[in-house]
Amino acid sequence: MLALFLVSAAAVGMEIALTRYFAVAKWSEYGYWVISIVMAGFALSGVVLALARDAFARHARWLMPALPAAMIAAGALGYFATIVNPFNPLQLQNTATWQPQIGNIALYYAGLLPFFFLAGLFIGLSFVLHPRRTGLVYAFDLTGAGLGAGVALALMFALPPFRLVPALLAPLAAAAFCLPGRRGAGIAAALAALLAGEALLFLGPQAEFNDFKAIYAPLHTPNARIVAESRSPAGDYMLLDDFTERVDTDVSNDAGMLGLPGPPTTFGLYRDGTRIAALPRPGAASGAPDTRYAPAALDAAPYALLTHPRVLLAGVSGGFRIGAVLRLGAASVEALEPEPTLLAAVRNGMGEAPAWKTDPRVRLSGASPVAAARDAGGAGGKFDLIDISADYLDAADANAAGLTADAVALYLAALSPQGLLSLPVSIRDFPVYALRMLATARAGMVQAGISDPTAHVAIVRSAWNVRILVSRAPFAPDRIATLRAWADARSFDLSYYPGMDPVAARDKIYNDLPAVSFAEGEVQSNGPDDSIADEALAVLRGEPTPSADAFRLTPATFDRPFFYAVLRLSQLGTLLQRLEVLPQQEIGALVNLAVLAQAAVLAVLVLAVPVVAPGRLRGAGGARAPAGTVLRAVVYFPALGLGFLWLELYLIEKASFYLADRTSGFALVITGMLVFSGLGSLLADRLGGQPRRAMGVAVAVVVGWTVAVAALLQPAMLGSLDWPWAVRAALVLVAAAPLSFALGLPFPLGLGAVGERSASMLPWAWGLNGAFSVLSTPLANLAAREFGFSRVLVGGALLYVLAALAFPATRKSMQWQHQPAESHAAD
Repeated sequence: MLALFLVSAAAVGMEIALTRYFAVAKWSEYGYWVISIVMAGFALSGVVLALARDAFARHARWLMPALPAAMIAAGALGYFATIVNPFNPLQLQNTATWQPQIGNIALYYAGLLPFFFLAGLFIGLSFVLHPRRTGLVYAFDLTGAGLGAGVALALMFALPPFRLVPALLAPLAAAAFCLPGRRGAGIAAALAALLAGEALLFLGPQAEFNDFKAIYAPLHTPNARIVAESRSPAGDYMLLDDFTERVDTDVSNDAGMLGLPGPPTTFGLYRDGTRIAALPRPGAASGAPDTRYAPAALDAAPYALLTHPRVLLAGVSGGFRIGAVLRLGAASVEALEPEPTLLAAVRNGMGEAPAWKTDPRVRLSGASPVAAARDAGGAGGKFDLIDISADYLDAADANAAGLTADAVALYLAALSPQGLLSLPVSIRDFPVYALRMLATARAGMVQAGISDPTAHVAIVRSAWNVRILVSRAPFAPDRIATLRAWADARSFDLSYYPGMDPVAARDKIYNDLPAVSFAEGEVQSNGPDDSIADEALAVLRGEPTPSADAFRLTPATFDRPFFYAVLRLSQLGTLLQRLEVLPQQEIGALVNLAVLAQAAVLAVLVLAVPVVAPGRLRGAGGARAPAGTVLRAVVYFPALGLGFLWLELYLIEKASFYLADRTSGFALVITGMLVFSGLGSLLADRLGGQPRRAMGVAVAVVVGWTVAVAALLQPAMLGSLDWPWAVRAALVLVAAAPLSFALGLPFPLGLGAVGERSASMLPWAWGLNGAFSVLSTPLANLAAREFGFSRVLVGGALLYVLAALAFPATRKSMQWQHQPAESHAAD
């Protein structure tokens, strides 16, 4: 059991480490492949074990000690093959270069699948060898996996992301010391494989950033240097000094005519190779960042309408936004930076980048704007302006919750009677993102009790970015006149204001933004145009628009907080034709579809075992397994594989929102659920005498927990968002514990039931669970994208209800539980 514990720990650790590799070396969206490869390996191992169970059981005495060495070798060779794989996501999206990339994807599977196949073989064989102790086996499997997740995440504080896999080979060598049988040979083989594998990975070609990552070009400029580094599970951070780094803000081309300089040179802060902020260089006479450019920037628009506002600022942009807001006349600033490393860099400095100089007008914290707005709403309108920085959305995954309809409603409640909300949108990739943000703002206004959203919005834009200004009170004519004059002086365009005539406005467009047909890939207008202005009024009225035919303009909400989700997956053919122009952030949905298709093939393969090789699934006395037992297993184990991960994904999303950090939410939920589920599965052996009753209790807990969470979780989270982080983290574990404990029971109970009738069905049932776990992740991701996480929660609970109805036990099952204790010890 200790060897099983270590193998499970290594397998999950490797899964997380490989996901980090893809996030750093490629794009994080392609990390879904790793999950697919892991579960495919486990499922295929179940198929092989089902087809040759007796042979594996006969040779287990030498096979089990040999497997750790084989896993070490497969892991090292697979990671080496991954490093040297020339896969390029940009070429995959190019119609002229995509075909070789399909081959490179296949090479990823060929390189990594053997390791997880062998790990699955070890775990599955553990069930085969201990058919009457499935609860104990599953407990060591899950708790080992929980420890592996925790160790992998802890190692991210100490090791570069490309060194995680070599470090996680060591537990497999330790596993060889824990096994009976040909122990000496197994230990020697494992140590030799570990030495050879580490030598290959440390002396061979090394992983690095690919040339399509944002950091690659500046990192290879003359005299570029890495000023500082920081590592954590949230990412690998590098502070870069090179001549290309500037404050990334949208400044008017007329800044010189206004007597204003351009953005200053800076350091660039990169996370996993993607730039997330600029940090100031040392040497400013005032000790504060140079923000003289601020009055010429697009995000200065709301400050032209307010006098010395009290500002809630979400996203500090390395400190530059704080300085810019003060320069624009803010009387006080509550500056929020939920991204932990960026907050620490602003507070304490990073490398040569100085810390933010303390200012009595500024209060800097790591709170989320949702929490701050909720607190301020109860104070009767604490802010005159809530300003969301342009880089806030992409600074951290969990920040997407701050750009939802629910968040907009909270922001409006926190504003003074004449207060403004300033929402940023980048239109570099798709102008339609502005329309979706506008639809989201409209939904938030309706939620806040505003009956006519068309009177409360103004939109100002450049060629690349948009600012949606939402006023708590209707826009007055004098405010509109001020905003028009301000925009004209900077050659910015007004895409909407109350009473605007979009046709007449075409006579004075500074930045052409023509309508483009996504279906045909053609520009649809001949002269100067503003495609946002063409549809803004209809969006604010809730009416159909031409863009809604090609894109999803459904408002983002707390339940569906996906900002980058405008593609209609029902138009897959068009999406594949336009693959070359799709933004990176939209690729994840298509990767999920690809993984889903592959998983469906795998699931069919596993389901086909009883049809293709019916003689391999034998019951007592060598007869074929009862058809009823097989049919129930076909429903039961897939339902568990789907349901567990659906509930897990829901918890990860809610924990990420509650902690304002996706990495912390992921780590707590994964580790907590695996450990608590492992503890729950320890009861399975004791409850095996009444398996149906035990299953009924477990499912009742799942359903009761689901009902309670659906009714109470969201208001409870909103009411405690300002509590200390440690308290909130503890509450996440408290919330996950009863569900996880209950989820630990059904799988070993089901294995015990089918094993009592047909021991040869154990590995097949294990494979079924793995195959449908592959299906589960992309299905849950796509369901959440299309329908919301609440549907994922309910779907997960219903899958467990279905499993309870299909439970394969009868009154005579698992009678071995009533054997004397001595018999159990011998077993």
